[in-house]
Amino acid sequence: MLTNRQLLILQLTVDDYIQSAQPVGSRQLSKKPEAPFSPATIRNEMADLEEMGFLEKTHTSSGRVPSEQGYRFYVDHLLTESKLDREDSQQLSSIFQQKIMETEELIRKSATIISDLTNYTSILLGPDSSMNTVRRFSIVPLDQNTAVAIIVMDNGQVENRLFNVPKGFSASDIEKMVNILNERLVGTPLVHLHKKLIQETKAILEKHIDRAGDLYASFKEAIAITPEERLYFGGKLNMINQPEFHDIEKMKTFIDLIEKGTHATSIFENIHPGIAVKIGSENNHNAMTDFSVITATYSADEMTNGSIAIIGPKRMDYGRVITLLNLLSHDLSRELARLTIGNGTAGRENNDET
Repeated sequence: MLTNRQLLILQLTVDDYIQSAQPVGSRQLSKKPEAPFSPATIRNEMADLEEMGFLEKTHTSSGRVPSEQGYRFYVDHLLTESKLDREDSQQLSSIFQQKIMETEELIRKSATIISDLTNYTSILLGPDSSMNTVRRFSIVPLDQNTAVAIIVMDNGQVENRLFNVPKGFSASDIEKMVNILNERLVGTPLVHLHKKLIQETKAILEKHIDRAGDLYASFKEAIAITPEERLYFGGKLNMINQPEFHDIEKMKTFIDLIEKGTHATSIFENIHPGIAVKIGSENNHNAMTDFSVITATYSADEMTNGSIAIIGPKRMDYGRVITLLNLLSHDLSRELARLTIGNGTAGRENNDET
């Protein structure tokens, strides 16, 4: 059990190190009005905190820095959320005042703005619409060689997929394909769409459309949705600005992690609603032992959820990041719900017209 004085000294040490990135000494803390103790008293308490595993001695100075255990205790017991200044609040809310009408654009801009505000790397995992069902298919030819498949979901979300149209297929062939897709696949959950496309439509397409196999193969590949495609990044190189990561090898390892989508998606495994903080080795990945990850969840509706992650050094400004993530997740959920309702209404209107 830590004494009140030890709690105060640990909090001041972590706060000071977060701001300065320099080891913290006892004389330094003794000059703070919040710590009316002599340097000798503070030095003794810091030594005890080091012995208990909350602080570490550096090799380059007599100062100390928080250990992973120290950060964990700080986050769990000493942290208070920060208050944003007006400029930050206005910048964060600016993207939601634009009334963006596309889900993907809204998420991309959210990833960018949260990385700009924190100067860390952000990853947004787009809403998981895999259990939503297909309401309608459309295919719009863009030119002789390319078309876009439009999949409208029951929650109003719209998936757009570009695919190649092999030579020799007419507008009439495309129309036949759309009719068959709508006849056979409407009501299918997105997660089962690929499998049911194979089982339900290939033989029928080949029966009604000459050389349908080529067109079918191109379309099938286009609508395959992988988890990596739901990832949106902001500030991938922001970590270069952090003094801990001037080491080229550390940065290479980190960039390799986020460039490989399968690795990046692992950050969101076992995420529960709300805010979660993983520090260093808690991330269960060798490339992440020098980083902290703070995640938050958001939702478009009761069935559709996504996640936000901020990746920074263990010397992260936890209070400020948590405040920003709480605000962003709330505002993003509200705007995505607006888009869902709007797209759903538009979908019903289009159905009425047809």
